[in-house]
Amino acid sequence: MKIAIKLLSALLITGAVASAQTLVTVNGKAITQQEVDAELMQATQGRFNQVPADKQAQFRQQVLQQLIGKEIIYDDAKKSGILKSREYKEQYKKLEQRMKKELAIQVWQKKVLDSIKIPEKALKKYYNANKGEFNEKVSVHARHILVKTEAEAKAIINELKPLSGQKLLKKFEELAKTKSTGPSGPKGGDLGFFAKGQMVPAFNDKVFNMKVGTITLKPVKTQFGYHIIYLQEKKDAATKSFNEVKHFIEQRLRMEKFKEVMKEKMDALEKKATIK
Repeated sequence: MKIAIKLLSALLITGAVASAQTLVTVNGKAITQQEVDAELMQATQGRFNQVPADKQAQFRQQVLQQLIGKEIIYDDAKKSGILKSREYKEQYKKLEQRMKKELAIQVWQKKVLDSIKIPEKALKKYYNANKGEFNEKVSVHARHILVKTEAEAKAIINELKPLSGQKLLKKFEELAKTKSTGPSGPKGGDLGFFAKGQMVPAFNDKVFNMKVGTITLKPVKTQFGYHIIYLQEKKDAATKSFNEVKHFIEQRLRMEKFKEVMKEKMDALEKKATIK
């Protein structure tokens, strides 16, 4: 029962981030952003957005490589006749029987879940009683260029120093793509938004004391190397509005109600069942 509820929770979460964008093709088979996102959500139990921003790109790349590896192996398995082998057919038949039952259960549970409706009044009541849950800390949107030596970092800073505004941002993105050794390099060094404490101390202390639209004039040293940081945006601490979190609250309350309904249904079905 607990496993089924977790599965449905994951389905609800991953449905919100689905995207059909093709990232790469392997022997003609497309691997999409949707597949990568689904794997990431499953691996982190739906908490991928809580992974530190500087690690997200690394995890995405790892998952993408794993999916590429699976496609390569599957393609070779087909070519070598594995799909026609007796062992494969026997295992497939067993798996098919298990999946038939699991799928029927999941569809049955989803039908129950879909029938649960939470009134607007209940959503607002939850929001007003739990506003602290939706408080957002001060956060920043930053980019960085990571290099191995201090000399490399200083040379990049000297190249960027004369620039400002859009020219600075554009040049920073270009240099990140060509010189950064970090996983965010291909994205122009983009780390997205992150709150205090998500980055390593030296990086964190510096970026939260910068002015928007500026770079660090001295390299920031961490265990990963030397960083040049560009602060793109800054958000003050705030409480998300009801409309911003309404969908999240609805999912949570539906899942809570789902557990109650499932217990009632299971109790009733067990009374009718013949269990010896």
